[in-house]
Amino acid sequence: QVNLVESGGGLVQPGGSLRLSCAASGRIFDIYAMTWYRQSPGRERELVAQITNSGSTNYEDSVKGRFTITRQNAKGLYTVYLQMDSLRPEDTAVYVCSAERWDGQIFWGQGTQVSVFS
Repeated sequence: QVNLVESGGGLVQPGGSLRLSCAASGRIFDIYAMTWYRQSPGRERELVAQITNSGSTNYEDSVKGRFTITRQNAKGLYTVYLQMDSLRPEDTAVYVCSAERWDGQIFWGQGTQVSVFS
């Protein structure tokens, strides 16, 4: 079992920044990748950013150059961060963190709301 707890969402004006955190605990030693997804009303869930256990990253095209995903692994806690800069109204969504293990199991966080508007 992997438990995920997200934090850092909120309300920000266009052009502003937020940093999301996703803290993974439990059976974290065989996590292959951590991924941020987002979903807003009327739109399908989309992958925003992913980081693998080797440090490789992948970003959705519209966030490249604006969002940065990083990770920290210490003392049994695996934390992934999503630094979001130059936020746009279209970035408004619920952001959800997931952890994928080598055996294919995927665990999900509860999600955190990000709202960007004047």
